Amino acid sequence: MLKESRYTVVLSGRAMLEESGYPVVRDGGESYAIEEKYGYSAEEIFSSSFFSTRKQQFYDFYRNELLQAVDIPPGKGYYEMARLEESGIFQTIITRRLFHLPSRAGCRNVIELHGSIFRNYCPHCGREYPIEYIRNTDKIPLCQSCGQAVRPDVILFGEMVDNQVITRAATEMQKADVLLVLGTNLKSFLCSQLTGYYEGDKLIVIDEEDHFSNKDADIFWQSRVDDALGEIIIEMERDNE
Repeated sequence: MLKESRYTVVLSGRAMLEESGYPVVRDGGESYAIEEKYGYSAEEIFSSSFFSTRKQQFYDFYRNELLQAVDIPPGKGYYEMARLEESGIFQTIITRRLFHLPSRAGCRNVIELHGSIFRNYCPHCGREYPIEYIRNTDKIPLCQSCGQAVRPDVILFGEMVDNQVITRAATEMQKADVLLVLGTNLKSFLCSQLTGYYEGDKLIVIDEEDHFSNKDADIFWQSRVDDALGEIIIEMERDNE
């Protein structure tokens, strides 16, 4: 399917993040420890209303729980994904994850539905700031031009994904004749949000956990994503010999 595909779109899910050793705080995996530590759930803290009213607490959580993780390099699954993209097997990667991992591993055509913690900006004047600007202060990071609080360029709970981003993702889904779902199931928010735009007829799911929705896939491969992609690369190289 992948070799014969003219346009393959990849949906990259939470298991790829976990395989790289990253926290999955937005999905509640760390929720009990976070609530005990901060007095609020991750969903409450990482929300637009919390950012508006408790910026210092928001940034304490943001630095300690999210920005500390960026020193972890992308796992091998992301590098394998970049290699398959470079080989022309994948055309587009779509993800909800915030850590910019596909791009950091070398993927070129990536749609980050919920933004990236590597981008920050002033909502008042639009000035942009690198991640180091947020990491290098213990207080609320303020814009050097207008003094307003800088915020990460991510979708917080309670906010909608930008229409332009959704439109771009929908357009890519409509182009695809093969859809490859990596590290999540077909009922996840990522898939539920996008599969309605898919007009192709070849659906592949690779995930370590089985799920009742996998019966709707043409192929379900129960495996770690990085192991499966590694096997695909080996098979590609064997075919090219």
